[in-house]
Amino acid sequence: MFKPKRVIFEKNTLETDVGKNIYNKVKENKETDIIKISSNHIKGYIPGENLNEQYKEGKQTLVVGIKKSLKFQSCKPSAHYQLPLVSGCMGRCEYCYLNTQLGDKPFVRVFANVDDILIQAKKYIEERKPSITIFEGAATSDPIPVEPYTHSLKKAIEFFAKEEYARFRFVTKYNDIDELIGIDHNNHTEIRFSINTDKVIQTYEHYTASINKRIEAAVKLANAGYQIGFIIAPVFLYDGWKEEYSNLIKSIKYKLPENFSDKILFEVISHRYTTKAKNRILEIFPETVLPMDDESRKFKYGQFGYGKYVYEKEDLNDMKEFFKTEIESTFTNFEIKYII
Repeated sequence: MFKPKRVIFEKNTLETDVGKNIYNKVKENKETDIIKISSNHIKGYIPGENLNEQYKEGKQTLVVGIKKSLKFQSCKPSAHYQLPLVSGCMGRCEYCYLNTQLGDKPFVRVFANVDDILIQAKKYIEERKPSITIFEGAATSDPIPVEPYTHSLKKAIEFFAKEEYARFRFVTKYNDIDELIGIDHNNHTEIRFSINTDKVIQTYEHYTASINKRIEAAVKLANAGYQIGFIIAPVFLYDGWKEEYSNLIKSIKYKLPENFSDKILFEVISHRYTTKAKNRILEIFPETVLPMDDESRKFKYGQFGYGKYVYEKEDLNDMKEFFKTEIESTFTNFEIKYII
């Protein structure tokens, strides 16, 4: 659960149920500053003399806002639309693309007008009927750590349970999922866990749950009837990577009930970075040991028109064959959505 150092309430948010709930949760905590503002200029309320300091302080800041623009962003290829319940994440993963995308706004923002957001989702669903419309709830965030404050995921899951022509999905690196147990989800919500080896998590994924806690949370949700999946990402090719990723995949199998037969979804993504991301990461994490040596990578243009550095073709082919073989030999009911 996110325990912010400061909570900033934007204009009119204290008049909403979400705003009131958050205020009541933090008002007695002397270690949490409560700031009420009449504008949406957040940056001035977050201390820090440089990007590194602003990043650390921003990651400890919860902003309660109103989602004014209800035009949802697309979310291909994983979904048709983003469902904008939360923006930002309390985690401090060194490689995260949000370091670049959110730039100087690394704080966590939750949107208090959840009903308006779901009403807009309904409009998109109606437009695409009878096709199924898929919504992604974690495109620019990890919504799990703030769920005890907002209950937005619970509300969304219950909403999509009643929608014949819609599905909901999100991904997390956290294990605070008990509030999602017992919800009538109608098997319309897919919950994925971003996982990695102990070495990667301990080196790069700061302020996130351990791999054991993530897998245990996934098992709880699977037992509650949710469709679960695992995003193994980013995959780093270091000395001993095959043994450690093999152990990671097998650890999922070992923690599931012996009679578990539901399908498990897998997505595997190799490490890649852009020059812009690299420069941003080096500003925020000057001591990072992330493997970002341009000379040892292949430069490739992506689908969005910008270039990125990826592993060499031979290494990628080896990685793809490895994960395909490991998953196929470990599980009987699974779907590999992609290995890239």
